[in-house]
Amino acid sequence: MNISEIAELAGVSNAAVSRYLNHGYLSEEKREAIRKVIEETGYRPSIQAQILRTRKTKTIGVILPRIDSYSVSNVMAGIDSVLEARGFQILLADTHNNPDKELEYLEIFDHQHVDGVILIATVLTQKHMSVIKKRKAPIVVVGQQLAGIPCVYHDDYHAFYDLTNLILQKGCCKLGYIGALAQDRAVGQERRRAYCDAVKDAGLPAQAEHTVIAEFTISSGREKAQELLEAYGTLDALICTTDRIAVGALQYLKSKNIQVPRQMLLTGHGAADISSVTAPTITTVRYFYEESGEEAAKLLLDQMEKDNIPVKEVKLGYTIIENESTVLK
Repeated sequence: MNISEIAELAGVSNAAVSRYLNHGYLSEEKREAIRKVIEETGYRPSIQAQILRTRKTKTIGVILPRIDSYSVSNVMAGIDSVLEARGFQILLADTHNNPDKELEYLEIFDHQHVDGVILIATVLTQKHMSVIKKRKAPIVVVGQQLAGIPCVYHDDYHAFYDLTNLILQKGCCKLGYIGALAQDRAVGQERRRAYCDAVKDAGLPAQAEHTVIAEFTISSGREKAQELLEAYGTLDALICTTDRIAVGALQYLKSKNIQVPRQMLLTGHGAADISSVTAPTITTVRYFYEESGEEAAKLLLDQMEKDNIPVKEVKLGYTIIENESTVLK
């Protein structure tokens, strides 16, 4: 079978079949006629021929920090839901939180001639900026705001400011903050800036010094909670930059018989499944990860299909979910 034979059986033009196979616009009547013929005949288009004809591989490269992350897996679900419907295949590159690997995969995808790249970013160095701007294929960054580059990100600053305010409004005046590396602009810089601004605006500037930096693991959260309490003594609340860090902090508090929330309040960030199965459950911030993946895929498709479109930055909102760790009975 070829396109001409499909067109004859469906009673449409060759151009209509070509548009159908390339997900172009068609009336529902013609689309249904072509679909029925293809289904009945078992026709499968030649991928090699399509690549030669269109110079497109129908492949998108996705670079991610770690596949076992709650947020990343949900971003991927959003990306896949959009790209699969458009007939694209996805090549995944897991960097295991190694920024050098991100640069390596950007180069590899450039040589493999993928149609576009989605980078789920954490650390963005000057070298990253240079490589991204030199890329031939379109690229979209997810999770970080990057001026001049299409990106989808969340409002980390206001989310963390509001979460800190929630704790302050409960009468807490001695707080501790467990943050992340400053190289991560969203999680490391913006969330810390929000915490510091919130305590200063509340007239508690000294609390801005009650900070430690953790890795994105439960064990690091446990270790840094211990470090914070040993350095600053009894606190009213621990505010953690991620849910996994908060779970580690909760483990340490339990080991010291410090009751949450009766003796100390605790918050996380990200609304990971783990925050809802602890005892007590952990107050957190929900981001729209799947929607961010969908938006990133749509931005990338727009770049691939349209000429001279403006660079778009998409900022998504958040919802605070108050669970047992901050509810005083």
